Amino acid sequence: MSGLNELYQELILDHNKNPRNFKKIENADKLVEGYNPLCGDHYTIYLNMDGDLIKDIGFQGAGCAISKASASMMTTAVKGVTKKEAEELFTKFHALVTRDVHDNNEANIEELGCLGALAGVAEFPARIKCASLAWHALHGALNSEDKAVVSTEDSKMD
Repeated sequence: MSGLNELYQELILDHNKNPRNFKKIENADKLVEGYNPLCGDHYTIYLNMDGDLIKDIGFQGAGCAISKASASMMTTAVKGVTKKEAEELFTKFHALVTRDVHDNNEANIEELGCLGALAGVAEFPARIKCASLAWHALHGALNSEDKAVVSTEDSKMD
């Protein structure tokens, strides 16, 4: 398992150093800010939709390696999928990072592909909000009006 953990660490570091879709989308259909006031992580998620399809997604901002890698991985996972598919992925990812670490369900980790690299976050409760910040911003973008703000201290994020 340590070889897999090393691969996951490399994947997280790569997405942090070379974030995918790290861009502002001019004239985005949806724009939502995600903010963690406890540590200062702050990202803006930009979406261009084609009906229910996520045509393009980008993000900008700053935060720790976990939050940036998670945002990058999220954008690659949801680009080109429907709103429903993105919401299902959000639910699965949230369950992964908030799971009981003693209930090591490998099937769920494998089902999420490269997002499974963030499964270890569940062992560090203080980092769960880092990993889920961009995901909650995406969820807000898909389910609210433009220019919403999502905070990790909202009770809906637990």
